Amino acid sequence: MTQIEREAMEYDVVIVGAGPAGLSAAIRLKQLDADLNVVVLEKGSEVGAHILSGAVLDPVGLDALLPDWKDRGAPITVPVREDKFYMLGEAGAMRIPTFPMPPLMNNHGNYIVSMGNVCRWMAEQAEEMGVEIFPGMSCSELVYGENGEVKGVVAGEFGKNPDGTPGDSYEPGMELHGKYVMLGEGVRGSLSKQVIEKYDLSMGREPQKYGLGMKEIWEIDPEKHREGRVVHTMGWPLGKNAGGGSFIYHLDNNQVYVGFVVHLNYENPYLFPYMEFQRFKHHPMVAELLKGGKRVAYGARAISEGGYQSMPKACFPGGVLLGCSVGLVNVPRIKGNHNAILSGKAAAEAAHAALAAGRSGDTLKEYEGELRYGPVGQDLKKVRNVKPLWSKYGLTASLTLGGLDMWTNTLGFSLFGTVKHGKTDAEATGKAARFTPIDYPKPDGVLSFDRLTNVAYSFTNHEEAQPAHLTLKDASIPVGKNLPDYAGPSARYCPAGVYEFVREEGKPTRFVINFQNCVHCKTCDIKDPAQNIVWTTPQGGDGPNYPNM
Repeated sequence: MTQIEREAMEYDVVIVGAGPAGLSAAIRLKQLDADLNVVVLEKGSEVGAHILSGAVLDPVGLDALLPDWKDRGAPITVPVREDKFYMLGEAGAMRIPTFPMPPLMNNHGNYIVSMGNVCRWMAEQAEEMGVEIFPGMSCSELVYGENGEVKGVVAGEFGKNPDGTPGDSYEPGMELHGKYVMLGEGVRGSLSKQVIEKYDLSMGREPQKYGLGMKEIWEIDPEKHREGRVVHTMGWPLGKNAGGGSFIYHLDNNQVYVGFVVHLNYENPYLFPYMEFQRFKHHPMVAELLKGGKRVAYGARAISEGGYQSMPKACFPGGVLLGCSVGLVNVPRIKGNHNAILSGKAAAEAAHAALAAGRSGDTLKEYEGELRYGPVGQDLKKVRNVKPLWSKYGLTASLTLGGLDMWTNTLGFSLFGTVKHGKTDAEATGKAARFTPIDYPKPDGVLSFDRLTNVAYSFTNHEEAQPAHLTLKDASIPVGKNLPDYAGPSARYCPAGVYEFVREEGKPTRFVINFQNCVHCKTCDIKDPAQNIVWTTPQGGDGPNYPNM
């Protein structure tokens, strides 16, 4: 194959991903040295288009990065006014008191936000400082230097034919070189996966664990709206089938975020996470809240849940991993944005010090130390056992054991040490023969919706005349192995209806990938039992266009 010739642009620091981690790194670099050349590359059509988060924001990260964020007009205006926790049964709910919970679970001082809008605002702050931000620029390849270090990325490649050959309007993109490259792609980023494997960054660490988070924005009856209310639930409808739970956050303008998280280490391949979410909305407590309202947006994405013991090494020759590329979510708090911001700030400080000393392209070990032992590591270490205890002993026992462990960690010790996760989420999937299919109610089109109808509310679009960004390592596995052994779980674990097994009379079953539906959640890359599906970035600007997730 002919080597593609590309123009190259040189920067001090190249940042992939305009999420909270990448943008905080860019801002901090400019705070430290206004003359640094910093570029941020974002695959979404605009900053915020691919951002999906709960979100209740702990402002500790922004306080450290931009202490005057209120004066700067940050879209962070709805303080949490009340916290409610419920254990759900099919017909009722039991309120869980908050007084026995460790102090770290308190949401006092936190805010209900759209992280998409927070990132849009952060991008404005960065651009005012002179950061170059290019949305619609997917980074499709890493560029390596002579010594095997990462020295840049390929961005802005457009116009390939479906078979991967250059089309009539092909644009080869550019190489953007940096003295350091920062990867803030979010959960399971395609470039991050490559560097973790190439430099063996997960050696000695537990496997990363994940959840699938699905979210709808609803406009509800003003009489039922309680601005600043935060509700979390556990229990029904998941029961013993899977770990997970829900969130309902009342923001302003009579809107609520309704979200549902399913831990991806579930065994039963018949589990249908999306339909569990839809069923949840028919619980009497939730149905009453949503009655008379309307859903205005939908989206989904994977969440990193492995915590402290699953963090890969975050630095490599020539660059670093930021935010959810490392996996910095505090699972019991259901918060990671504050740690993402702090990680970007720490990476910027390490890179600035190295650049000031005349270094480039080496390993920023200072960042690794700050991330693991500084405020982020301290935040995650206190709660490191909650997720593995839940996985091992189930919901009820883990409430007691996990709560006890968080209390003792607050005092500086743990009765459990560090509990291991064990299997990957893919390995946790059980054979279909051990389980019975789950009968899910048909969506009613009022409270619950089928996947394709809901995907339209994610405003997802992909140019069809491009190579599919979802590929199979072995095309025979879906029908030859996953269908007979696991009942074809990809048809269920995908929250966007990308995968289907098509049966036609007299013909063998076909496996179809409808990549145009993909909302970039990356669940398939995580949960496929054979690890046969590979998610890569499509051409720039494609994917969901979330308005204010």
